[in-house]
Amino acid sequence: MKQSEPRLVGVAGGPSRHLPLRLTAVILLAVAFVALADAGTFAQRRKPRTVPQTSHSRDVLSAEAREMIGLASAVICKERLADPKGSVPIDDMQARPSLPVTSPEAVAGAERAQRLLPIAKNLVEVSLRRLTSDYKLGNRRGHSPRVQRAIARVRAVKNIHPDMDSRDNASVFLKNPHTIVFGTIFLAGLPSDEGIISVLAHELVHIGDGGEDNLSFLFLSVGNRASRLTGLKIHGQPAEELTCDLVGTLAARFYVSATPSYEPLPRRISRSLAHNCVEQDEGDDDHLSPKITIRALLTLNPTLSRELVYGR
Repeated sequence: MKQSEPRLVGVAGGPSRHLPLRLTAVILLAVAFVALADAGTFAQRRKPRTVPQTSHSRDVLSAEAREMIGLASAVICKERLADPKGSVPIDDMQARPSLPVTSPEAVAGAERAQRLLPIAKNLVEVSLRRLTSDYKLGNRRGHSPRVQRAIARVRAVKNIHPDMDSRDNASVFLKNPHTIVFGTIFLAGLPSDEGIISVLAHELVHIGDGGEDNLSFLFLSVGNRASRLTGLKIHGQPAEELTCDLVGTLAARFYVSATPSYEPLPRRISRSLAHNCVEQDEGDDDHLSPKITIRALLTLNPTLSRELVYGR
């Protein structure tokens, strides 16, 4: 969530100038993985809203593609239930009491977010260049002056600020573009690296866009494509939020590829979307509903759907 009002922060420090060896390996592997992946927030407070369809709504997906998206969506929520590091759904977070910043869960979450921030920043850069190239908005390597300005803003982010009053939200304030504010409930509800990276990436895209609308051309292209594929009107702020989620999903997927483990692949890549496995599926004027968000992201990234269903 991007906000314009000023905010005081109290978290100091940031990444060192020289990247550690493990981080460098993550970045290099992520860049290599770009050649294999298809071109994917975060949930803030939502008021119920019915998503309108376009006057010329039509399903442009094949029956096979629709079935794959449905199966992949089910895998995400099934994996969340079985995953010891599964994210807490957004509606569950909203119902929980406020959590002090000194609570062990909030402290652990803030430390994890600060540790992963340098990795997330680099993966956002990779993801933005990939999307710019895929949507033919820059040169073949995804270079564009506007994207470069956005990346410069992303690189300048240094701090994670846990905030009790923000509860189940993450947000950025344009007058303090070096800090991402995390609600303590949100920090506690995302116990995996993949989940935290997806949220970090989402907020970093908002910061990259900034008050100059550096990435508005990308939001427009992603929103138009999502609208054509889903038959929904996804423009304006919902398109920006969906693009931030798309980058979050891509960044988390790159991270999974660069940090192999013995955990099942569907489980790890589900973590970037599992917070959307809600019982009360409500959107608002700025966001698609959580379950529609899952389906829209899988529609935009068919490779992710296949990986979730087939596990490879």
